[in-house]
Amino acid sequence: MSTTTSSKKSKKSTSTAVPDSAPAGVEIATKLGLLPEEFSQIEKVLGRAPNFNELSIFSAMWSEHCSYKNSIKLLKTLPRTGPKLLAEAGEENAGLVDIGDGWACAFKIESHNHPSAIEPYQGAATGVGGINRDIFTMGARPIAQLNSLRFGDITKEKSSRWHMRGVVKGIGDYGNAFGVPVLGGEVYFDPCYTANPLVNAMSVGIVRTDSVISATSHGVGNPVYIVGSATGKDGIHGASFASKDITETSMDDLPAVQVGDPFMEKLLMEASLELAQTDAIIGMQDMGAAGITCSTSEMSAKGGAGMDIDLDKVPTRQEGMRAWEILLSESQERMLVVVKKGREKEVKKIFDKWDLNCVEIGTVTKGDTLRYFQGGDMVAEVPAKSLVLGGGAPVYTRDVKEPAYIKANKKFNIKKVPEPDDLRAVAYKLLESPNIASKRWVSEQYDTMVRTNNMSTNAPSDAGLVLVKETGKGLVMTVDCNSRYVLADPYVGTMIAVCEAARNIACTGGEPCGVTNCLNFGNPYDPEVYWQFSEAIRGLGDACRALETPVTGGNVSFYNQSVSEKGTTPVFPTPTIGMVGVLPDITKRMTLDFKYKGDLIFLIGMSKEDISSSEYLVRHHKIEGSPAPHFDLEEERKLHIMLLILIRKGLINAAHDISEGGLFTTLVEMGLPRGLGFDVITDSEIRPDAYLFGESQGRAVVTVNEDEEIDFLDLMQATKVPCVLLGHVTQGKLMVDDAPFGNIEEARRIYEEAIPTAMSEQ
Repeated sequence: MSTTTSSKKSKKSTSTAVPDSAPAGVEIATKLGLLPEEFSQIEKVLGRAPNFNELSIFSAMWSEHCSYKNSIKLLKTLPRTGPKLLAEAGEENAGLVDIGDGWACAFKIESHNHPSAIEPYQGAATGVGGINRDIFTMGARPIAQLNSLRFGDITKEKSSRWHMRGVVKGIGDYGNAFGVPVLGGEVYFDPCYTANPLVNAMSVGIVRTDSVISATSHGVGNPVYIVGSATGKDGIHGASFASKDITETSMDDLPAVQVGDPFMEKLLMEASLELAQTDAIIGMQDMGAAGITCSTSEMSAKGGAGMDIDLDKVPTRQEGMRAWEILLSESQERMLVVVKKGREKEVKKIFDKWDLNCVEIGTVTKGDTLRYFQGGDMVAEVPAKSLVLGGGAPVYTRDVKEPAYIKANKKFNIKKVPEPDDLRAVAYKLLESPNIASKRWVSEQYDTMVRTNNMSTNAPSDAGLVLVKETGKGLVMTVDCNSRYVLADPYVGTMIAVCEAARNIACTGGEPCGVTNCLNFGNPYDPEVYWQFSEAIRGLGDACRALETPVTGGNVSFYNQSVSEKGTTPVFPTPTIGMVGVLPDITKRMTLDFKYKGDLIFLIGMSKEDISSSEYLVRHHKIEGSPAPHFDLEEERKLHIMLLILIRKGLINAAHDISEGGLFTTLVEMGLPRGLGFDVITDSEIRPDAYLFGESQGRAVVTVNEDEEIDFLDLMQATKVPCVLLGHVTQGKLMVDDAPFGNIEEARRIYEEAIPTAMSEQ
């Protein structure tokens, strides 16, 4: 292992550290991304002028990425408690919910947008690595991954194809080597993401409730260890880089992108899980954003203790690294561990077994002070609590202003939109839209079968399903967000994202138990962006309270906008929802595929004459401005309950929610797995284009065997949930209102070839 840890480099370090230890002024602070008033606040905290090392520490920890200074006040309004919740939002590295039988599920989603914008492969790969570390640092073994990706128009933009190739390969290469299956995800395309793609990665793991490791530090004299990879100059100022706009000079920040090693991470995971089976440690935390600075400060602040850290003892990849470089490096596959005094040999033996660095770099001290030393000199001294979210980090409330387009959207009138003459042609054009077409080009680059507990690969369902072998139960999981809906109405659009996630879990037979989120927005100093954010938070809270799904944590990613000579282009507000549910009886799972010719097709829920914000309206009619589609929170809740009852009573044999592309797309997706078709009739009181392609919410399609029809209808009538017979499953032909719409193989060709055709261009 090529690392440098000896004191031979101390003299070099001392000579370069001296100017960094001298007092620094407000000019340097602003260059590091701090506001003048924040510099004044730092002087008050320290009682003196900070030196460069200390300013670097504050600049990282008070950046938006680490401190959530522009979002934490609103985030605290979200529902953060529930009967199954074992750790409230922000308490640990990831959310934690009780799944019964002495087991818990740890899950979290995070963004790696800015690094992926300028170096897609490593940006995405290290995003996967970081989110998995958040899970196994808690003592949980990751068992599934999901991701939510956004790119520009791959049919027109070469750069968007470059982003997509790099991101997908990065996720695949890292995840496949690490050995965790990708169970699901989503991919969307829009020109607003051209320069600023979104890469949101989610990891789900399981852990015994009595083996959870906390991210804390306490016990004066307990040794502090750094374990895993050596520290290099990659990722320095990564947190600050993620807290500013993408510009034409962002490529100059390329050194801020970390470099990952999935094989090292695999070793680190196995060592960490072995360590979790002992009681030799006080706490452990991943070194993510801001590296050593973040882990030492957050663990110390949580435990009400301080630390003395000797930077000369940190294993490094280059000689002569300066103090601030070591402190801010975001090199991957590293963690900080606080060990119980006297148990050092036991811990060291575990990491030696896995051939990993395990080096004592400091001790826990009394009080709240973090002191960092290099070359025998103290190069920084900072109170831990002053650095962290919920402690001394600044908290702001920004101005809000409703954008003018919101009022303009409300003037949309469907009656002014002409009905197409050829519905069949429109239907097939929608199937080749990248937002609707098959994402097999993406998923086939991921290993979905590693660990052999994925229940979704050969039997597709609306949500990913993994067998928890230790309990026999299923964990159901999904990521969802239609950002066009959120743009149209951030409050309603975010509620739709939450409810679609819950609807997907219900269609699979699971009951939601918790939410994690990745909130991707533009610059919070823009009043219109901050209005979008505040309305999205309001919608997130209301939906989660209604569905009794507490928010376990997540990630806020601001500054997702590109700045050029042409102006500023923010991405659509994209509050990605990750949701996990439990399927108590794995035999009661539900899939989305048509099963048999002759099965009856029913639509559950209320259809509306509504094409607002639909892919059909945007793609066919080129109309961008309209409200969010019809949505009723109570209708949604009743639908989810109804689906679970039908599944558990065995009255349906397929279920698929209606979302992007509307009813026609839903029916095609149900027919594809077994090559079956459909013969359906639309509602004469609703425009055919709205009935087939509208995206009004709170609806699902189910199939019923003729032998179960009477029991099915009796139950639906008793519960008064709207239900209508659409038609029946065919051998392969597609019929709508007695008119031929081709056959399922014709639809398959269009649906499957759209993205590979676009990506074949250079």
